[in-house]
Amino acid sequence: MTASTREGWRRARLETILDLSLALSGPRPEGEIVEELVQQAVGLLDARAGIAISLLPPLQPVTVVSVGWPVEPGSAVHLVSLPALHAVREGTATRAAGESLGVPFSEVLVAPCLWREELMGVVAVADKEARQGQARFDDEDLTFLRSLALLAAPAIASGRRLEEIQRQRLLLEEENRALRLGVGEEAGLVGQAPGFRRVLELARRVAPSDVTVLLRGESGTGKERLARLLHSLSPRQSGPFVPLNCAAVPETLLEAELFGIERGVATGVTARPGRFELANGGTLFLDEIADLTPVLQAKLLRVVQDREVERVGGRQRMRVDVRLVTATNRDLEVMMAQGEFRQDLYYRLRVVELTIPPLRERHEDIPVLAQHFVRLQGRRLGREKLSLSRGALELLLQHDFPGNVRELENLLEAATALAAGDRVEAEDLRLAMGAGTASADLSSGTLDEVLRSHVLRTLDRCQGSRTAAAHALGIDRTTLYRMLLRWNATTVAKSNAPEKSTSRKGPNRRVRR
Repeated sequence: MTASTREGWRRARLETILDLSLALSGPRPEGEIVEELVQQAVGLLDARAGIAISLLPPLQPVTVVSVGWPVEPGSAVHLVSLPALHAVREGTATRAAGESLGVPFSEVLVAPCLWREELMGVVAVADKEARQGQARFDDEDLTFLRSLALLAAPAIASGRRLEEIQRQRLLLEEENRALRLGVGEEAGLVGQAPGFRRVLELARRVAPSDVTVLLRGESGTGKERLARLLHSLSPRQSGPFVPLNCAAVPETLLEAELFGIERGVATGVTARPGRFELANGGTLFLDEIADLTPVLQAKLLRVVQDREVERVGGRQRMRVDVRLVTATNRDLEVMMAQGEFRQDLYYRLRVVELTIPPLRERHEDIPVLAQHFVRLQGRRLGREKLSLSRGALELLLQHDFPGNVRELENLLEAATALAAGDRVEAEDLRLAMGAGTASADLSSGTLDEVLRSHVLRTLDRCQGSRTAAAHALGIDRTTLYRMLLRWNATTVAKSNAPEKSTSRKGPNRRVRR
């Protein structure tokens, strides 16, 4: 080879190294890097064959790309483990006879892809071809192969980091999606009834968009919970979720509550933002939308159309970015026919309509909901093992639940507080329902009143013995005594206690100390 020819080869190799470094400078998949490495090595060294193998510790092949190199299952790991390549594993490029490597070639050059003292892979070329036939690789060839390998090593490491980052991102996205979907379960939106599952599926489909949604269903079916699910599954999830029950605010205050009010409108009135302003960047949920007066319906329509609000007593219109979700349990179509609800507002609010079925139409969901609420209350009370007995479940299945899911949840909240052991029994449900009290129903009495009734009944069954009653209730005597003090019922135990009972005196003395 003449001097000019050799200089041309050197220049071509330098250009190849530059091109390869530029090609590998950005993050690329590991497989592409390994393929680029072997293609460049075989092409620039005029090799008959070549192979590149990326590795994970300890010498575990990840990607194998070959050009004219015989590859059989297990041959890659066999090749990099050969004693003849000990120097390569230590970080030195080497020359070896094909026979020593068990390959059908005369001469083989092998270079390590070393990055921060870690072997990322190896690259090998075999049998240099020339015009006169086969030639030998020289030292410059070995140096060039080593340079290619050293360029590829950090690129392989970067490719792996990229893949790991992408994997973690996908895992986080999936975990985030699972958590967001789990919001529905945490909120009590659980069930297997086809009609209910259809509503949830539609909600998850429409959630990512900004369309206005009208939720319909009886009281207690979970309309606000579904609205929260729509918010949590939307791009606005990091923004505020602002609920407002239009029926719970007096008519004279509702306009200011919705749109805000300026200072000085009336004596002592200070400026404050309305719900639309508070929900900016998030979701505004207006429940009982049918209770709006015609005047407020007109003002709401304008806000929905223009996305601008004007405070009561104000002159400046403010732009708001709000996703609007409304709900009602009334028949809007009948109200429109009677002139009680604006038709143009109806169609603005009812871009997508979701109707939640009542619990009586999804009777098969009662066991699932009951178990969910018992577990939820158990976690809140620090009683993770709390469960529902078969007798209690049978009692629930016999009830129609006119108050829907809310009634079921309130009932089980009381029953779990009354449960003495690790299971909610039918007796606990009867007590929570107000059994033994004339004309009592599921919604009568507060939880504290139900709890007081249960404790006093237990104390009565135990003939006034606080020790026995505390044991039956699953609480200590001190807790029982504090309850009795709160209810001003400490005399109940004394008046009902057996005259010769001595077991109460010790606990009473200890409590007083």
